[in-house]
Amino acid sequence: MSAGKFVLAGLLAACLLTPGGDAQQRSSLPSSASTETRSVEGLDQPAQILIDHWGVAHVFAANERDAYFLQGYNAARDRLWQIDLWRKRGLGRLAASFGSAYVEQDHAARLLLYRGDMAREWASYAPGSRAIVTAFTDGVNAYVREVRAGARPLPVEFQITASTPEEWAPHDVLRIRSHTLVSNVAAEVARARVACAGGLAADRLRRKLEPPHETRVPPGLNPCDIPADVLKVYTLATQPVNFEALVRPTAGARLGAGDLASLFERSTGEGSNNWVIAPSRSATGRAQMANDPHRALGVPSLRYVVGLHAPGLSLVGAGEPALPGISLGHNGEIAFGITIFAVDQEDLYVYELKPGDPTRYRYRNRWQAMETFRETIEVKGEAPRQVELTFTRHGPVIAAQADRRRAFALRTVWNEAGLAGYFGASRLFKAKTWNEFKAASQSWGAPPLNLVYADAAGNIGWAASGLAPVRRNWDGLIPVPGDGRYEWAGYQGPDVMPSAINPPTGFIATANEMNLPDDFPFEERNIAFEWASRSRSTRIQQVLSADTQVTLADSAALQADSLNIAAKRAIALLAGLNSSEPQTARALALLNAWDAVETVDSVAAAIHQVWVTRHLGRLTVALATPQAARLLVGNGNLDAVLTYLEAPDAALGPDPVAARNALALASLRDALDDLTERLGPDMTAWTWGRLHRAQFEPAVARLADPQLRAQMRVGPIALPGSGETPRALSFNPSTFEVTAGASVRMVIDVGSWDDSTFINTPGQSGDPSSAYYRNLFPMWAEGRQVPLRFSREAIECDTSQAILLTPAH
Repeated sequence: MSAGKFVLAGLLAACLLTPGGDAQQRSSLPSSASTETRSVEGLDQPAQILIDHWGVAHVFAANERDAYFLQGYNAARDRLWQIDLWRKRGLGRLAASFGSAYVEQDHAARLLLYRGDMAREWASYAPGSRAIVTAFTDGVNAYVREVRAGARPLPVEFQITASTPEEWAPHDVLRIRSHTLVSNVAAEVARARVACAGGLAADRLRRKLEPPHETRVPPGLNPCDIPADVLKVYTLATQPVNFEALVRPTAGARLGAGDLASLFERSTGEGSNNWVIAPSRSATGRAQMANDPHRALGVPSLRYVVGLHAPGLSLVGAGEPALPGISLGHNGEIAFGITIFAVDQEDLYVYELKPGDPTRYRYRNRWQAMETFRETIEVKGEAPRQVELTFTRHGPVIAAQADRRRAFALRTVWNEAGLAGYFGASRLFKAKTWNEFKAASQSWGAPPLNLVYADAAGNIGWAASGLAPVRRNWDGLIPVPGDGRYEWAGYQGPDVMPSAINPPTGFIATANEMNLPDDFPFEERNIAFEWASRSRSTRIQQVLSADTQVTLADSAALQADSLNIAAKRAIALLAGLNSSEPQTARALALLNAWDAVETVDSVAAAIHQVWVTRHLGRLTVALATPQAARLLVGNGNLDAVLTYLEAPDAALGPDPVAARNALALASLRDALDDLTERLGPDMTAWTWGRLHRAQFEPAVARLADPQLRAQMRVGPIALPGSGETPRALSFNPSTFEVTAGASVRMVIDVGSWDDSTFINTPGQSGDPSSAYYRNLFPMWAEGRQVPLRFSREAIECDTSQAILLTPAH
């Protein structure tokens, strides 16, 4: 895998380390490092934050409490606007800072907050978690108070929105659930609406089910009762904050309308890759762990890489900046990584309302009262608003039709204790063995994950993790009546989720594909049927199976791999086809000769992507789906479309193969017309990089003056790959602009921790004026990585800035 060597060829080694150096012994900082001293209220003992050349902050504290306190303080130092906005959005406090246009979004967000017993909630995580979260929020608040006192600069985003940061309560971190990736309520609604329009069979091209499964409309449900905008509140509660209302006040806030297409784009464009490699297949003779979580991309990055060091605590890795600890990385004993494992953790319930009393719904042949809470929403510059939050026994009421005597509620694992997104990782912070890791995996709630494991002794493992509802009489793929016939019978036991330790293959890899074992009782358990395409997984398995001496650079190269297995399937449909049209014939020749690697200079990649993204599925749906359901199915799901076209049926006519061939050529011709309109008549200029580009800009930048807005913008830059490649760069199907991809990439050399590498994007800092705001973006785009140090000696060698902190008593 010589390509892997190239990925790290430009790696900067800031200094050479002395072999056998003591990780705890203080060595001198580089003469080029700047030093700053701060006195911080709330800090117990002197500490340091050492920031390396790439913007990673390594906290060295005298005790664990101070380490987490300084993690919060440092998160606010680097990302105050981001974490403050995360908190305000999650708690439903946007209107207090931005005005009445956000009352509706605040109302929606409050419906999805955890409202259960907080004592049970705190007890659901690792021992000492309350102290960890309290220390973290104390650190955030210490920095917020410094900003308010004028001791630290107010970030520019607060200035342009005329707002101020707020202080945190510890329970804020755990009560917010709406950032967590759970599923599948949007898929349920889409399936019901397709079933209403054309029957459930019409849904086969919209989403592929694995293993093959025939769903049914639950008795008592009329799928036509599901309104198009039933998820408006859900969309509002889970979407990012936009600032349209502050750009055009008379237009009001553009706050979503339950658009199923946008919900699907958000959920299906996000995934992840991870793998662990045993010493027997590793060129280092040690285990490796590689992870690259794919999420919506933007600036600042969703992820923040940090190191935490104190007696009894060593953590280095990535998490979300508003949460204490890390979600992926290592603790000096074990490495752990994550990808989404598609457990179905949501259901939509449909209720019959009592005539004349819309506050009561039928349940087990009785009228049961909804529970209502009244809350006050503060509004900037106006009087507060009083709102009502209504709940059934299953969860928040997210839509109602009083005239039709119907209401709709969301049941989700969010309602349960211990389900704060990613904080299940608290049980991994100090795990040292497979058994401790496995116990942590069995306590994991949300989001559902493939957790991978590697330790310094050379063991590797995998555990599917997440709270999985027990549905005894339906499959979870379509909404159900809320009258008591369809209840969760608790949750699957810890023995149900599969796991593996030290497999004969010498590696374990996951990429959101259906990876339950063949003997898993699918129809009995009803855990999940909607998974990511196998394209990424197949390519990763292909590469790792062929290499018995995987280097760290090889793993980094595989994370940036741009070979599209799905493209090979699509091009196979064109085998043996000819055209008398010169342009089509030329395109066929290019595609048939193409190696399916989506480089930025590839013409074939551009032709393929425009063809399969915009035209092949559209025409297939037009021919194989009942007319009434076509708009709902749209262009279909590529995996489902390819699976169908590989074995077409009579829906295409009496000669399905001939019809399929004609369809393939017709859709290709449409794609060529599309490209001509987009990029001009010269086919040699139709390179993938002209279409597939990334440009990130924070939503609030729309409020800035042109000069500041340009400073806040990152890109554009042409990028290889797509959502079907391991590089996993999903895009807007209309514009081909990149929307999701690897929020961070990490390769851990297990046991030789200082040789680990990572890349974040576009940088570690959220401050547009910081040197660390966009510095990693070009390297991320190229597939390069930089060092992720662990020992004190190595960190000090790489230090660019030292913040020396003392308590302010």
